[in-house]
Amino acid sequence: MAIPFLDLPAMHAEVRGELDAAWRSVTASCGFIGGAAVERFESEWAAYCGTRHCVGVSDGTAALELALRALGIGAGDEVIVPANTFIATVEAVVATGASPVMVDVDPRTLLLTAEHVAAACTPRTAAVIPVHLFGQPVDMDAVCRVAARAGISVIEDAAQAHGATWKDRRAGGLADIGCFSFYPGKNLGAFGDAGAVVTNRRELAERIRVLANHGRDLNAGERHVRVGRNQRLDGLQAAILSAKLPRLEDWNRGRRRAAEAYGRLLAGLPAEMVRVAEGAVSSHHLAVVQVDGRDAVRRAMAERGIGTGIHYAIPCHRQPALADLPTVSLPVVERAAGRILSLPMFPHLDDARVARVVAALADALAPSARMLEPAG
Repeated sequence: MAIPFLDLPAMHAEVRGELDAAWRSVTASCGFIGGAAVERFESEWAAYCGTRHCVGVSDGTAALELALRALGIGAGDEVIVPANTFIATVEAVVATGASPVMVDVDPRTLLLTAEHVAAACTPRTAAVIPVHLFGQPVDMDAVCRVAARAGISVIEDAAQAHGATWKDRRAGGLADIGCFSFYPGKNLGAFGDAGAVVTNRRELAERIRVLANHGRDLNAGERHVRVGRNQRLDGLQAAILSAKLPRLEDWNRGRRRAAEAYGRLLAGLPAEMVRVAEGAVSSHHLAVVQVDGRDAVRRAMAERGIGTGIHYAIPCHRQPALADLPTVSLPVVERAAGRILSLPMFPHLDDARVARVVAALADALAPSARMLEPAG
């Protein structure tokens, strides 16, 4: 049997009754925009993340843009971002009128470091967006120290880090503001696009709530006090997320078991697993290795019925849409882009199927390994 890259049906089967009840509740109440379902999920997600406030929004990109705007970031400002992220991180900066400054990453974790932030700071720097890529938290203590010295804001892109922790504190609650996507394939996924912003600062939460609802005054619905957007969370998506949230910790434990099995079985193969830093507990949204001959390896695995992905094949600083930005050379990001391969990862991936994935990877790597052997 084939092994998919992600098995959403198995996750949904566990909560089928709760999902059906969520659908019936929202359709009966007609609370499609805002309402009790959104308020309930906002309260639950704030409690889960260990923050005082949560504002549900339309998607993860909106969460980032709203966070930047709430902090007053716009034209004339610079925002530091790692180049090996989904383009949404950079899009959000561009949407505010600010300038993204893309930087390189650590070669072992493929994450932004405090050293990269310090080197990129200028008098125009207003914020940094550390991305908890693949579900692995950045060293937020070090990044926040640099940011405090520079007087800049820190916005967590936790779109892949639902339930991940840095030194026992959950992602999203480690800085000024945290941003989440609940795209269907995430560890906690909606039935469409959805997102959230979490923070301990009441004034930021209130600004985001105003901006996401056409700039509408929180206390006088007919007054619009800011030029906002329609970036609200749908009631149905909120209800679906509330139905799934009680399973998130179990699902993350399943992912960790699969990641540990990969670590054991990949030993000795010419495939380098992306490292999880000491102090971090990853949500293991993705299981990423670096291999030579990646594209040929991926084709060979597909022939063996193994689903894989690439996150991401073209770094943001090489995307045509961002060609007007200053040209930079980022050797770690650029090398990794040609070598990273995301293996199957989902809560129900048992040891037997991990073993089949690794066996297929070993077979796929064998031709590449032979080509690399010295002659004679």
